Amino acid sequence: MLEPKPTRSPLPESLRVQLEEYRRQLWRTKIAEAVFAGIFGLLLSFLIVFAIDRFSATPPMGRLIILLAGTSLSAIFAPIWLHRWVWRHRDHDQLARLIAKKHSGLGDRLLGVIDLANQIESDDSLSPRLRAAAMEAVAAETQRRKLDDLLPLSRHKRWSLAVILLFLIAGIALIAVPEAGLNSLKRWLFPLSETPRYTFTQLEALPSELAVPVGEAFSLELHLASGSRWQPPTARARFASQDPLETSLHGQRYHFEFPGQLQPGFLRLEVGDAIHKIFVTPSLRPSLIRSQAVIEFPTYLRREQESQVLTTGTVRAVEGANVQLSVEADRALVRASAGPISALQAGSGEAPELTPSQPMTLDGAKATAPSIEVGATSLKIPLQWTDTLGLDGAPGFELRIEAVPDEAPIVYIEGLSGNRAMLPSETIDFTVSAADDFGLQSIGLEWQGEPTRPGDAESASGELTLQQGSPDLTRAGLPVAFSPDTLGIAPQKLTLRAWSTDYLPGRTRTYSQPLTLYILTPAEHAQMLKNRLDRTVGELEDLARKERSLYEENQRIERLDATELRTPENLLRLQSQQQLEDRQAEALKELGDRVEELLKDSARNDTIDPETLRRMSEMMESLRELGNQDLPGVSGKLGEAGDAKNSDEKSERDMSDAVERQKEALEKIRKTIEEANEANQRFEASTFVSRLKKAAGDQEGITRTSLAGFERFGLRPDELDPAELGERDDLVRLQSATGSEIRWIQEDLGHFFTRTANPDYGKVFEAMQDSGIQIELENIRQQIERNQGYLAASSSHQWSDQLREWAKMLEGASNEAGGGGGGGGGGGSDEDEDFEFMLRVMRMVQEEQDLRARTRALETLRRAKEENP
Repeated sequence: MLEPKPTRSPLPESLRVQLEEYRRQLWRTKIAEAVFAGIFGLLLSFLIVFAIDRFSATPPMGRLIILLAGTSLSAIFAPIWLHRWVWRHRDHDQLARLIAKKHSGLGDRLLGVIDLANQIESDDSLSPRLRAAAMEAVAAETQRRKLDDLLPLSRHKRWSLAVILLFLIAGIALIAVPEAGLNSLKRWLFPLSETPRYTFTQLEALPSELAVPVGEAFSLELHLASGSRWQPPTARARFASQDPLETSLHGQRYHFEFPGQLQPGFLRLEVGDAIHKIFVTPSLRPSLIRSQAVIEFPTYLRREQESQVLTTGTVRAVEGANVQLSVEADRALVRASAGPISALQAGSGEAPELTPSQPMTLDGAKATAPSIEVGATSLKIPLQWTDTLGLDGAPGFELRIEAVPDEAPIVYIEGLSGNRAMLPSETIDFTVSAADDFGLQSIGLEWQGEPTRPGDAESASGELTLQQGSPDLTRAGLPVAFSPDTLGIAPQKLTLRAWSTDYLPGRTRTYSQPLTLYILTPAEHAQMLKNRLDRTVGELEDLARKERSLYEENQRIERLDATELRTPENLLRLQSQQQLEDRQAEALKELGDRVEELLKDSARNDTIDPETLRRMSEMMESLRELGNQDLPGVSGKLGEAGDAKNSDEKSERDMSDAVERQKEALEKIRKTIEEANEANQRFEASTFVSRLKKAAGDQEGITRTSLAGFERFGLRPDELDPAELGERDDLVRLQSATGSEIRWIQEDLGHFFTRTANPDYGKVFEAMQDSGIQIELENIRQQIERNQGYLAASSSHQWSDQLREWAKMLEGASNEAGGGGGGGGGGGSDEDEDFEFMLRVMRMVQEEQDLRARTRALETLRRAKEENP
């Protein structure tokens, strides 16, 4: 049996068409609502950003949230909305249920018809006609109604009006203030961008962070931009929670003065609709930790450039140098400048000339100024610098360049002072010291002789270059051993000077203070030693008189009894006597040292007889014994006599011992004076021989000089050449000086004869008186003056021989006196032999010392030749 075939009845056509129209109307309305809502959200979010930006800058995160909220109506709400009204209302039964919400009866009947249409049953179970009739009945009923009235509440018109309104507002904003509108649009579309907020009050660029000097008042200026559409009359600023400040517009700027700050904080600036925040950080000003100068010296100095650290802020540079200044700060710098440079004009009432400021080259925290040429005037260079925080350095800082001229070198001789007399065989040691500020070129020694008498040896002159310097040699001390014999300098007056030069072109030598050396003949040397011995004997006699006075005072004190001796006044007398006795001892020791020096100098001179030296040696020993033993013993006993611990008997005994010892010391001083006088007399006697020989030599020199000028014999003074006239005048002065010396010899000889009654010296004195030598020598002087050279030479030669004859007579007398003095007993002979041996040893030692000294002098000469070949 066949099963019945299932059948399905379609909806009536009119109902189907009506439902589909309802569906299209529903979808169109809800899609429009979704679109308008999305556009509304976007426009509203843009306008919100635009509105907020007019009052303050919308932060990036706020703009992002607003944009997300605005787009959410399109990106989130619209799909949900469409899903609800489109996706969920695409079938007939879904539409019927929606209609039922507005018209439940109709909706239920539509649901029943749709259910009937969807039923699949066989014709046996369900009558197709009845089903069709039922559906036709509902379709007829639905046909009589307008399903549009049963649509859900529609808001698309409102949404459209709202969109139009917002669009108009946005359009008006873009048209009225396009800069603000476009700026807000950009900030809305790109919320996380760094696009700054547009304001009607336009300010020039301001920093977001500002460093200010800690604790110092600071200022801030706001400048209106040239295109600012709004220029508010006032501006307002507030730092952190402090009281706000307000200032007025002056020109195109607002000027604020803020008090000093110690803590960081935000500074809020309000100018019209422009709001700006600056984070203010109080910081220490950048300070300089080092300043340096690199000096490039003038070419002529031949010196390498020099670097100096300026601890005092001043650099000394020679004129013509180039100086490059540099400084180093404690923080990195962004700019620095040097200047304006001005000249330091002390005492000038005129304003100094200024050189404009010049930028400095930067390298991190180091700044270097351009090179500055140093002239004759010192310079003042102010420095300004700014660090990476924007802080300027402390104002008023400046460096100075002290212009110094290239001074002449300084040279002087150390180890010699005043004038000095010496024998040609002696060697003197001294040091030539020189200094120059910018290098010594050479150092040397120069001498110029002058005969003590015309007709003597030729004037000595010469020089030695002791050392060739270098640009780096600024100070030198050169040891020099100077020996007249080594340099071939005969006895004469010698002026000695050291010299030095530096590198300044055209500058002449600089000389030291001149020293005068008197290079003596043995006779002149002996006379000089005789004068020293005279002074020594005079000082010894003065000491003897003082000691006699002390002895007499001690005798007075000795007469006092023990009770009187212990009174305060007498104790003070004793103390004073003791102190004076100590001074006497020191003076005698010093005098003994001077006699020792005199003895050493005398041993150099072979014209001084050994007996005179022996007497001087005995005098020296006596003086040393007095100074080291005898007088200190007297002083010690005086001190014991005044000691309060002693008994009366002990004090009286000590005082008596002091007086007795002083008496013995006085006797020893007397004997020493006798020995000194004997030595002095022998010294004086020996000098007569050398003085007469010296006078004979001078007279013989006059003879030779007179004969040398035979070509001018007999000429009148006006007929002589000026040079010849000068030579004649020199010869006249020589003869006059020789006559004076012989007159002094004659007078000294007379005094010596009066003191000693030595017949040999008396004979020579009488012979000189009877010869009329003074008149004859004056005649020779006049002959030379009249150019009668032959007559003058003949007479001069005669008297030269006569002077030698008298010297021989005195020489024999001196030898006899020396021999007699050496005899007198076997003991004396032994002492003479001992002294002769000691004298030979002394002279050998002296010769060895002279040899070493001449070796040093030759070494000095060798070095000088090597320095200046």
